[in-house]
Amino acid sequence: MSKLLSIITVTYQAEDYIENTLRSIFSQGELDFEVIIIDGGSRDRTLELVNHYASQIAHVVSEPDKGIYDAMNKGMQLASGKYLYFLNAGDTFADPDTLRQILIDLQKDPDVLYGDAIFVNPAGKAIGLRSEVSPHPLPQNLTWKDFDKGMLVCHQSFIAKREIAPPFSMDYRMSSDIDWEINCLKLAQSIQKTQYPICRYLMGGASVKNLKTTWKERFQILSKHFGFFTTCINHLIIIIRGLLFTWQKKGKYW
Repeated sequence: MSKLLSIITVTYQAEDYIENTLRSIFSQGELDFEVIIIDGGSRDRTLELVNHYASQIAHVVSEPDKGIYDAMNKGMQLASGKYLYFLNAGDTFADPDTLRQILIDLQKDPDVLYGDAIFVNPAGKAIGLRSEVSPHPLPQNLTWKDFDKGMLVCHQSFIAKREIAPPFSMDYRMSSDIDWEINCLKLAQSIQKTQYPICRYLMGGASVKNLKTTWKERFQILSKHFGFFTTCINHLIIIIRGLLFTWQKKGKYW
């Protein structure tokens, strides 16, 4: 019998992070989910640590891939759950009972369930809710059109029905998740916001380390969905908004 939720974790050289993620998942005390690990052929202790939880993991794949979105697509192909959730190595559920709350909300049969994220710095200190410590307020009634000025929901706080979820586009190396979320939302008939944060999001990931590529790709994606000229205007707004936000926080963005 298939599970309600498939949790897909993509890893590569993640020995410093993967155990926190797996411990967070399996300490929740829930059963109606499966875990899928897609590893890019790690040469450190990642797989050794994953194997400590082998009896609780539905699938472990370790092989070279074409990047994070190729790996996420592999996870989608193996998933049997009604819903898909991508939780990166290093990220964890926000609280000890978050998975229970998610499974309760998924029983209401939304096409998309989304929520806030708690930003955590590399030292492990919680910075605050993403909607409060960044210029990305979280709408109560999310639609794909809300993404016209950027990514409002990180994929670690976004859960979609498998039947409406397309593969991640391989046209983008760093930003295919925003394209994927928009495409999911375009197909969704029922979209529900949680009343609790879903994850603790570890800052400093690949997109932050490759900001130039990330911005270029996001401009291309938003132009595809909203039009070139609208996206040009909105990026001016994004820049002004970011500068004002930084000024209000006395020179700090986060």
